[in-house]
Amino acid sequence: MTQEKNNSKLIAIITMCFIFAMISFVTNMGAPFGNIWGFTYPFAKAWGNLMNFAAYLFMGIPAGKMLIKYGYKKTALIALIVGIVGLAFQYISSIAGDGTYVFTYDGIPVALNLIIYLLGAFICGFCVCMLNTVVNPMLNLLGGGGNKGNQLIQIGGTMNSLTAFLTPFLTGVLVGTVTKDTSMTDVSPLLFIGMAVFAISFVIISRVEIPEPTLGKEQPKYERSPLAFRHCLLGVIAIFFYVGIEIGIPMELNFYITDLGFEGSAAIGGTLAAAYWVMMMIGRATSSAISGKVSTALQLTIVSSVAIGLLLIAIFMPESVTFSFNGHDIPVKTIFIALCGLCTSIMWGGIFNLSVEGLGKYTEAASGIFMMMVVGGGIMPLIQETIAKSAGPIASYWLIIAMLAYILFYALIGSKNVNKDIKVD
Repeated sequence: MTQEKNNSKLIAIITMCFIFAMISFVTNMGAPFGNIWGFTYPFAKAWGNLMNFAAYLFMGIPAGKMLIKYGYKKTALIALIVGIVGLAFQYISSIAGDGTYVFTYDGIPVALNLIIYLLGAFICGFCVCMLNTVVNPMLNLLGGGGNKGNQLIQIGGTMNSLTAFLTPFLTGVLVGTVTKDTSMTDVSPLLFIGMAVFAISFVIISRVEIPEPTLGKEQPKYERSPLAFRHCLLGVIAIFFYVGIEIGIPMELNFYITDLGFEGSAAIGGTLAAAYWVMMMIGRATSSAISGKVSTALQLTIVSSVAIGLLLIAIFMPESVTFSFNGHDIPVKTIFIALCGLCTSIMWGGIFNLSVEGLGKYTEAASGIFMMMVVGGGIMPLIQETIAKSAGPIASYWLIIAMLAYILFYALIGSKNVNKDIKVD
């Protein structure tokens, strides 16, 4: 019986890691697709990314309630169906609505195909929000919380980073150089791959047994809000900033290199953005190996400090310091920006793990709130892009440094549970 239980637990862990990979596959289409739309609509470069993350604001709390009502497995299956629909809408934008103008923005006529694409990105946001709500508390639960719970989240995060690397890389290969003739048709194979992967995932997950700690139980009575816990409240803010950091760093790096304008700049921009996600994969794999012994708070302190240092070097290093890549001179500062992936790698899992520690029955409700705050991945990069347009792309990284400083504060001080008097059972 014990062996059977262990096998069931292992299958559940592998399944959750697989879902973790699917989340980044969809999410990281935003920046490279933004390059395509940005040629025709310069103001809309970050709009797809914004729509994807805006969905979290609307779906975070409902997704948490779905866990209690339908369970982890059924919520994941519903999410995968929604994901297929969202990707289908993005594909439709490549074949319909071009030339049919809906309104004018910033003096530029906006065609229906952009609206269809943004709707697809919004629907995909519902999908990844539900999947995130499933995978994070489940991995933490399967690991028994604490450092072991964080270790499983980091293992899942490693898979997440692998597909995050593949998305901008494959998009860059498919597109090459972004020109006025580049359209979503050029990346339609990637959309078909996404739909196929979601369909296969649906079949796999439908056949796997997943623990259901809340299914069939009455919804717990909450005497307080999860935000009554100081470390949870400050963690919610940290998650908002973190997702803005994770998305903003490679997005602006991709835009920066692509806008250099030489032939193949989009491919090189995609490659260096992909390098950022490779660094995240390496960082998460390393963290998953040591998290059973090294505290989450210590890891978070170290990586936030190092990330601040790397970005300061990138900001102050002259652009004239270059290296040769495929026959083109690329500023060395881009390497330091890509290296930040090593640091951001453990932040999501670390912040989530510290924030829900000791919450007991409030964990599922807190997970829903956390998912709402993922909207920071749409809002903060949009603010960063606004700064980049006025002050330059490299200067926009001062915003990232400010958010990293808050995460450093959270690791050192804000993550301590000072509300142990609140009953959680």
